This record gives sequence, structure tokens and C-alpha cells, in this order.
Amino acid sequence: MADSPKETSKISNDLDTFPKLLLDHAKKRPNKDAIREKDLGIWQSWTWSKAAEEISALANGLASLGFKRGDKLAIVGNNRPRLYWGMCAAQCLGGIPVPVYQDSVAEEIQYVLDHSEVRFALVEDQEQVDKMLEIYDNCPAMETIIYDDPRGLRDYDKTHLHDFEKLQDLGREFAKENPDYLLQEINKGSGEDIGIFLYTSGTTGKPKGVVMTNNNILITARNSVKFDNLTENEEIVSYLPMAWVGDHIFSYAQAYVTGFCVNCPESTETVATDLREIGPTYYFAPPRVFENILTTVTIRMHDASKLKQKMFNYFMGVARKTGVDMLDGKQVTAKERFLYWLGNILVYGPLKNTMGFSRIRLAYTAGEAIGPEIFDFFRSLGINVKQLYGQTEAAVFITMQPDGEIFADTVGIPAPGVEVKVNDDGEVIYRGPGVFHSYYKNEESTKETKNEEGWVLTGDAGYFADNGHLKIIDRAKDVGKFVDGTMFAPKYIENKLKFFPHIKEVVAIGDGKDHCTAFINIDLEAVGNWAERNNVGYASYQELAGHEEVYKMMLESIEQVNKDLSTDSLMSKSQIHRFLILHKELDPDDGELTRTGKVRRRIVAEKYGVLIDALYNGSKDCYINTEVAFEDGRKGSIEATLRIEEAETFTPAPATKGAN
Repeated sequence: MADSPKETSKISNDLDTFPKLLLDHAKKRPNKDAIREKDLGIWQSWTWSKAAEEISALANGLASLGFKRGDKLAIVGNNRPRLYWGMCAAQCLGGIPVPVYQDSVAEEIQYVLDHSEVRFALVEDQEQVDKMLEIYDNCPAMETIIYDDPRGLRDYDKTHLHDFEKLQDLGREFAKENPDYLLQEINKGSGEDIGIFLYTSGTTGKPKGVVMTNNNILITARNSVKFDNLTENEEIVSYLPMAWVGDHIFSYAQAYVTGFCVNCPESTETVATDLREIGPTYYFAPPRVFENILTTVTIRMHDASKLKQKMFNYFMGVARKTGVDMLDGKQVTAKERFLYWLGNILVYGPLKNTMGFSRIRLAYTAGEAIGPEIFDFFRSLGINVKQLYGQTEAAVFITMQPDGEIFADTVGIPAPGVEVKVNDDGEVIYRGPGVFHSYYKNEESTKETKNEEGWVLTGDAGYFADNGHLKIIDRAKDVGKFVDGTMFAPKYIENKLKFFPHIKEVVAIGDGKDHCTAFINIDLEAVGNWAERNNVGYASYQELAGHEEVYKMMLESIEQVNKDLSTDSLMSKSQIHRFLILHKELDPDDGELTRTGKVRRRIVAEKYGVLIDALYNGSKDCYINTEVAFEDGRKGSIEATLRIEEAETFTPAPATKGAN
């Protein structure tokens, strides 16, 4: 597709689709790396011209199978070059990629594929092929499954299956017989065409198919690239689900807009190692990833020598006092600058190198609120971590933090081209170039979410702080009230607790109650490390979670948070009075979390109703039998009698003048 300058010169001048951008990069920077993948320990690279050839062969192969304008191509698997190429190949033909969360069980995939009327699926390996074959007969539109990795598939019935490379061979033959077909199809595309379906995480029910045009994605990507001065020289490691809008923007759209290189890890288990090898300049992670990194750092320091611990603690004190100010360009004394320089040699530099963050010029976090302590920890190391606020329906960006105006408790100013305001009910609403086209086959929800003037209701409660930056309190539907009428914002409480490395997940309860209580999930890695260091034996997660010393550890953390909350006139009522440690981790396979790790509060409340009752009726313990799903699809159950613990609460500080 990109071999001949004469052929590429025929491309439309309007770079308003991904295929047109692909051809433009293949012409302007043919020898620059577009994408890499680590395979068997070795990084394999494809230049823009080579990527264009691969995508051309795949697109022609799809055309030879009858793929046509308007058809949908499901994408299921980890971050792989061939899966990203599949997106562009479908778009070359006027088709619509439909990425699906790779860890979804067959039933969840079936819903998305059936709802979106997928005819073709491009999947990574045998595991995903097995899921496709399991649901094949329940998806009437499904015809063809293409697989990337052929291992384990030799003896499969190939009636509906196609090997990726063999399909490309078919495509090359098709191109010889139809030399102008693909370019003609590419030139038919426009910015107003539907570019992708991105399904929501489904926190309140079935996922909705968010229909996005090429303009929605590309105009937003261009605006964000300009805002942060991104260039073709950036390096990014793509490890987050391809079905998530964040990956689609950061690993696909911005890469096609700028021409920077995307790096695909060898596996989910090697991401940390691959990060260190690549040394990305541009990085994105949801708060949970930053929390996990901090947990790992904390565990490693517990295992370090006393001298190293002392040095680490001293210089992290210096960083907390000086690092954020230096990153923001504020004045610090010569002594502080010298100590920070010394700390960078002894602690910060080696620590960033271990995390793979040595070259990061810009990092973003979004998806949910990040604990201020976690946010400041990374910024104090000199890592330019910023927050953004966004949604799938906005093509990510609603607000962004400009350099020099970065605050832990706010999410920035309106993104370029985006208008943001707070309506009379306290709900944040916005409109802009990224506003979604519609929800697929759901006109009612579309009208409920987006009005005739293009304003989108986010479902989030928030307000503009005195500095002009937006502050999000919580999901509007999750913000409730205690019986005395004071506000209950569960996510705010949960994030404060999740700062502690031994706490992985929290569900705060209090709406319609007279006080706050909580479920706690321990972090098995952190608490397991503690148990090993203290010679505490345990045979299972359940046994460790119920250990008396673990309860003491959680109690100390909760009482520290209660003390902090007591100084906040708005949130002092939200101190946790009673808590329990759950006998199992909340799990997406059990319906308790979304695939992006968000708590499905309604399901948790229904499933653990007996525990909620026990937290409020004065019980000292409570028996529960819980159904769980295993990785192979089987169902089982876990039973336990959970201990309920009282926590100390503190007298609220006097309300400050002007407090709401």
C-alpha cells in the first residue's frame, strides 16, 4: 500500500481518518518505528512503511472474505501490533472495530458481539478462540474468526477460523487482482464516518455501545497533543485494555496523529520489566496502577537494610517538602535544591529507574480519583504526573491540568475546545468535539445523556474551586446523605484508605444510615509480605484476612483516616464507625467490579446485604456463604464467619467560616 510514491500521492488531502494518517506517515517517515512488540525476550519493530504494508495485506484479506463498509470487527486480546492493525484495516474498508475486554468471560463477550452485530472477530490466541467458538451459535451475525497466535489450534475445525498470516496472503492475492480497490475505499472515508464502538464498563447494568466518529477521536487527539506538546519522538508502553477508551486515545489515536512509537509488552507479567527496557517518555495509568507501584516500593523498603530504610525515609522527607515545588518551577532555597540533588543521586534516580520512569516527560492518571498522598509521592520524585477527567462519551478529555497548575484535589480546567459547567443539581455537564455520536441501538439512553444542544450529563457531582479548576466529589448517583442530611461521598473515603499499601479495595456504606461503615479488601502481596516478615503462617487469603494482627493493622489505618476526616468540616460525619475484612477479593468475574476495576455498588449491596445488616445491628460477627466463579467457568462457594470491629471516631473540628 505504501510502496509506490505515485500510489500514496493519490490519498485524500484531508487527514480525517486513521487509514489516511497511516499512508501519510508511511510517506513522510517511512523508516521511523511505528510499533514494537517484545517476543521471546527480543523487541521486534515495524516502521510506518512496514506497518502500512501489513495493514494493507490484512485489509485486502478481509475484503476477500466479504468484509464491507459498515461491517464490525471485534478485537479481543492483549495489546498486540496485529490487533491494533486490525482496527485500522477495518477502518480502511469503512468498517467499525469493536474492541472487547480480553479478560471477559464468554457470556460478557457474547453480549457485546450480539448487541453490535459483529460478523468478523480478530482474536489473539487459543484462549480467545475457545470463547468465540463457545458463543458462536448464540451470535447470529458472527461468521469469521481470525487468530493471531496459532499455537494449540492445529487440530481445530477451521470452518470458521482463519490464520492471520494466511489471511494476509489471501489479501496480497486480492490486491494483485484489484490493485486500486483499497485506496478507493480509503478515500471514501471521512471524519464524519463512524470510527469505532467503545463499550462502557457497565457499573450500573449492561454495557452501552458508545458510537464514536473519526472526528470525535481525531480532533480530540489533536487538541490533546497540542495541549501537552507531544511529538513524534515520544515512546509509550501500551499495556491497558484495548477496549478501554484511554488506550484507544493514548496508544492509537495520538500515535497516528503524531507518529510516535507504541510498545507492546511480551505479557501482562512482564510489563514492569518491559517498562524499564523501553523507558517511556509518555505514560498513562489509572490510580490503581500507581497504588500498586507504591505498594511494591513500600514492600521492598520493608525488606531493605536499616541503613537503606533510614536513607530512603530521610530523602523522601526532603522530596515531600521540596520535590513538588521544584517540579512546578517554584522557588526553593539553595540548601533544599542541594539536598534534592543528593537525594536524586541516592534515592529518587535509582527508584525511578527501577519503576521504568527515568525518561518520563509526561504521565497521566484518570478513571477515578487518586489519593492526594499517592499523587504527591510520584510528583515529589520529579515525575510529571497530571490528572485528567474524562469519559468514554467524551473521547476521554473533559478537563486537563496545565503544567504549573497541578493540584491533587482537582482535575484541571476544560480541555481545548470543551465547555464545562455545573448545573443546578451539582452535576457536571460538558460539550465539545469529542462528544459521542450516540449509544448504539439505544436512542432513549442517548437522549437521557445528551441533550439537543450537545450538552452531556456526566453523572458526576462536582464544582469549580476558587482556583478555577474542577473538583469532582463522586458519582452523583453514589453521593448520598446520612439520616441527619449531611453529605455522604463514599469514593472520597475509599480513596483515603486505599493510600495504605495493605488495603487494596474499600466499599464505604452510609447512604440513609446514621453513620459510616466499610468493607475492606486486603492487598495480598503487601499483607503476605508482612506475614512473612513477622513469621505469621496462613494457608489462604481468607485465613490471612481474618487474622487478629491484620485486623489491628486495618484498625490503625481506619482510625488515622477518621482523625483526618474530623478536621474536614464537610466530611467529618463520614468517619468509619465499624468495619469488617471481606473473606474474598472483589472480582470482575463475580460481577462485583467492572473490567476496569470500578466497584458495582448495587451488586455488592445485594450480594453482601447480610453483612451490611450486621454492621448496623451491633453484631460482633456474621456468617456468610458467597458464590464465586472460577477461571474455567465453574461455580463454587466460600463460607466464613467474619469478625466486625469497632473503630474510634474523633470530635469534628469547628466549621470554618464560609464552609458549605
